[in-house]
Amino acid sequence: MFQNFTQYLIEKFHVKEPDVALIPELVQEKYISSGTFLLKPGEICQHTFFVEKGLFRLYSLSENGKEHILQFASENWLLSDRDSVFFKEPSKFYIEAIEDSILIPMDEEIFRKIAELSPNFSKNNEILLHNHIRHLNQRINLLLSASAKKRYMEFIKLYPDLQLRIPQWMVASYLGITPESLSRVRRDLASNT
Repeated sequence: MFQNFTQYLIEKFHVKEPDVALIPELVQEKYISSGTFLLKPGEICQHTFFVEKGLFRLYSLSENGKEHILQFASENWLLSDRDSVFFKEPSKFYIEAIEDSILIPMDEEIFRKIAELSPNFSKNNEILLHNHIRHLNQRINLLLSASAKKRYMEFIKLYPDLQLRIPQWMVASYLGITPESLSRVRRDLASNT
């Protein structure tokens, strides 16, 4: 119970081992079935979610109904619509479970309590936020200027354990290409090895 989460707090936020014992009093695990939505457009996102086990996707729909996947989150990832949480504005995104999952929802109060346990929490949280911004900038740059092959290679680098867990049409949506283009890229890479 909470094994990934407590390890995450120790490694990323330098919460000391004795203080980690207090974590079960602060948070609760939530079991989520595949296909369940944590967030839909128009709702205000109240939590940042830590994925203890399972897999989620954050995506939007274009006016013509086409999905655009912005992020996948598997074990040890944080997932949220940060704009909605921080600014208390309605979300433009869906967050959906791709697999049966276990997550830990965290609101502002939980973050405040964790900050009390770790004097470096604010600094480390800021570093994580800047890493998230850097990742988004890199992703935008890839979508605007990189070939389908380069995008796929970066996907594999970022999500090395997800290739067999995510349907190929979702990978294609994340990459901003058609499933047919993804098949060509994978075929080309397979023939070059």
